[in-house]
Amino acid sequence: MNRTVDMTVGNPAKHILKFAFPLLLTNLGQQLYMMVDASIVGRGVGVKALAAVGATDWCYWLILWSIIGLTQGFATFVSRYFGEKNYRDVNKVIAMSTVLCIAIGAFMTVLGLVAARPLLELLNTPDDIIGGATTYLITMVAGTLIVTAYNMASAILRAFGDGKTPMIAMVIAAVLNIGLDILFVFAFRWGIFGAALASVISQLVSFGFCFVRIRSIDCVHMDRSVWKIDWKMVWDMLAFGLPLAFEHIIIAVGGILLQSAVNLQGSIFIAGYTATNKMYGLLECSAISVGLASSTFLAQNYGAGQLERVKSGVKAATGIVTVMAVVVLFFVLLVKRYLLMLFLNVNEAGGPEALEIADRYLTIMTGFLVILYLIHVFRNALQAIKISLWSLISGIAECICRVFMAKVVLHWMGTDALFVSEPVAWLGALLCVLIPYFYYRNKLLKSDK
Repeated sequence: MNRTVDMTVGNPAKHILKFAFPLLLTNLGQQLYMMVDASIVGRGVGVKALAAVGATDWCYWLILWSIIGLTQGFATFVSRYFGEKNYRDVNKVIAMSTVLCIAIGAFMTVLGLVAARPLLELLNTPDDIIGGATTYLITMVAGTLIVTAYNMASAILRAFGDGKTPMIAMVIAAVLNIGLDILFVFAFRWGIFGAALASVISQLVSFGFCFVRIRSIDCVHMDRSVWKIDWKMVWDMLAFGLPLAFEHIIIAVGGILLQSAVNLQGSIFIAGYTATNKMYGLLECSAISVGLASSTFLAQNYGAGQLERVKSGVKAATGIVTVMAVVVLFFVLLVKRYLLMLFLNVNEAGGPEALEIADRYLTIMTGFLVILYLIHVFRNALQAIKISLWSLISGIAECICRVFMAKVVLHWMGTDALFVSEPVAWLGALLCVLIPYFYYRNKLLKSDK
């Protein structure tokens, strides 16, 4: 069954929008079921339980984002070879990606399990929530291989232009996750552990569905010959994917140091901060979707040598995300308190204070969303044209900005520094991909003439 889309012909904006739409639904589904996790924990277990989950966010994102960076980098090779109609190397990349993901996922699982509790202690996690935070983080880390498998499978499908299968997989996982959340948390009374376990099981089902669909793609033939280790290809994939992973690692390190400053403000502040951070993913998913769609479009056209279409694709994606940022801004301003109350019970002790903290943070963050959205376009554009170094530099800038706000500006600006730290970090990151993109784009176009 043919599930591929050739993006080297046709209207760029139409291709990106058509491909982004199922990705958007996929990301929305993923974020919504993560929000359901947080909502069930916050409303069903309590404010401090929500704070415990929130205290682990950056620690777990350190692993998750590294996986996403690597798998996205590996899948870019699938897009390029598919654009070249080089199906032998398409299959070889899939095989090498599988081997690398197993090795890297196993290593990160062991490292994460060993470091979970010491890292939370190092980050000044309050005593009244550190037990729950440790339980949640260890359970999530134990499922690292499953999460790696799902992200690699969905990235491969997107590289072929199939955004529908990951969407359907996520819908299945979202429904399953909500059902398991209710069962584990409310019926079995497993609390934070139950919410984490539900997420891991749901990811396993998502991977299984994507794996079956990959096997049905016409040009995918995983015979024995493609599993022989191709060290040159492995090196090329790591040389491209590792900077993307390091980019996310560095961003997460900055976030972890920021979290240590947040933790010093107490569990009520952490709960309010967490409520908005759970909205963060929902706000960002539009940009992620367009960024991934444009990455596939740009990589296929770069592989086919159609550089003018690369330029047109970036222009179209920029316009799309700008409009999206404005629409999201107005929507959030209208319903923000209702959204935040999904996580926070204002009738519980500390609930009203946490809600005010979350409201202020969300208002500031949403006002600068267009910066975040543009980062996704230009980072993916550079990656599509085989330049990943500046994504790493962008991540370093993002990390430096967060640490500066949390460790320096906080002392004279107060907690407002924690609220504006994200927009400041986004601005630093954007400048480090925007300027290089135009430099390399003009250089490539000149060399093509």
